[in-house]
Amino acid sequence: MPDGTTSLQIIGPALDGSAGMAAIRSDAESAQWHGDTSWDHAIGPMQFIPSTWEKWHSDGDGDGKDDPHNIFDAAYAAGRYLCASGADLTTGEGWTRAVFSYDHSDDYVRNVLARANSYAAR
Repeated sequence: MPDGTTSLQIIGPALDGSAGMAAIRSDAESAQWHGDTSWDHAIGPMQFIPSTWEKWHSDGDGDGKDDPHNIFDAAYAAGRYLCASGADLTTGEGWTRAVFSYDHSDDYVRNVLARANSYAAR
């Protein structure tokens, strides 16, 4: 949508411990975001776990709402999260450390780096 909000909500797979996923139980508060009363799910275009969104929620477009399904809000929150790592994002090592703080997986860091390099090459 022009306002940055996804036309359909982006809900990640259940974080139920299968297929290398973390096992994170849902609670009443997080289930409001994704509808699953058993397992948590990452939400929105930046795939925030609801508890992480609760901490880093941001109003990136200045409309008075903080919505993980809005790319402006979600990207701003992700930037704040990465900067909070204290890493120097102008260096490869710092960037890697910051992305690892977002998701503690070397595979995730490599995937993000590959996508960032692909995007930068356009």
